[in-house]
Amino acid sequence: MTLSWQTILAIGVGGFFGAIARAYSVHMTNKFIPLEFPLGVLVVNVLGSFIIGILFATFAHYTVGDSTKAFLTTGFLGALTTYSTFAIESFFLLQTSLVLGIANMLLNVLGTVLAAASGYKLLSFFVK
Repeated sequence: MTLSWQTILAIGVGGFFGAIARAYSVHMTNKFIPLEFPLGVLVVNVLGSFIIGILFATFAHYTVGDSTKAFLTTGFLGALTTYSTFAIESFFLLQTSLVLGIANMLLNVLGTVLAAASGYKLLSFFVK
């Protein structure tokens, strides 16, 4: 992928929309399912990982431009998912509950890898 001005713009615009989607999704998840557990961040991380799996399977079967790939993956999904928030929430959970802290870490790490693999395999199954 070349880092042209079009690609940089695509990443920025994708990041704008991804950040808004993350804020809205986390807020709505936590509003409707209020827990002492950071479910909103888990939801966006797993959902974003599932979507990136689908996208990479798509890219393996179809030609997609660099700017479109950058918009969707680095831009939108990069801003939608959030490792730093996952890290600090895990740290705070560990201080109050070892079980919740470890559960959060396991669900995020294993859940996102399984979601990415599932998205990739699902699309690859339908597109041959």
